[in-house]
Parts: sequence; C-alpha cells; structure tokens
Amino acid sequence: MTKVNIADKLASFDDLWSPKVVGELNGQYVKLVKFKGEYVWHAHTGEDELFLVIKGNMDIHFRDKTVTLAEGEFCIVPRGVEHKPVADDLCHALLFEPAGTRNTGAVDHDYTIEPDDLEKI
Repeated sequence: MTKVNIADKLASFDDLWSPKVVGELNGQYVKLVKFKGEYVWHAHTGEDELFLVIKGNMDIHFRDKTVTLAEGEFCIVPRGVEHKPVADDLCHALLFEPAGTRNTGAVDHDYTIEPDDLEKI
C-alpha cells in the first residue's frame, strides 16, 4: 500500500492523448492523461468510462449534446455511447475504466493504444 501523488505523476510525462496507468483496483485502471485538441469519435461497447478533470477544462462531445467539465468535475460516459473528448487548451484528467478498455473502442486510429501496451508509471 503506497500513496500516489497525482501532481508528481502528471509532471512525469508530456505526451498527449496517451493515458498512463497509476493504479489498479477490482479489475479497473486509474489512468492519468493530458489532452489538447480533438480526440476521435468512439464508443466502448462493454465499459463505462469516467473522466475527472484535474487541471484545465474539457468538453465531451456526444452526438446530441456537449458536456463541459471544469477542474474538479467529472462525467461518466455509459457503455455504448459514442463520444469525443476535446480540450482547447491543455487539460489534465483522471480516467477510471476497466483494465481491458481499448482507448479508442473499436476505432483504429493513431491514438489507439492496446490495453496491454499502456504504460504504468
């Protein structure tokens, strides 16, 4: 049992749209990620996904609306719901999702990282 300092972990990397695993519990990963710009439209057919903004702001676009998140706010995207994260400026976020979740769902994209290839920091 050790503590995790979120600020220290976020300071340890600069790459965008590349989640880093910082914890695991009950088959779920706790991930940190930095966003800037637009991600790809995608859905996770079997997994819900939580986005918690640590620093900055982000929008989660859905086909019928957009949810804007500020620091300290989170949104849970239900499984099967198509979404696209967007951050006009640099945003730091914590993600919580099942360990086997592929970051781009069924979509193949330059941002795709297979679950077994996620970096653990």
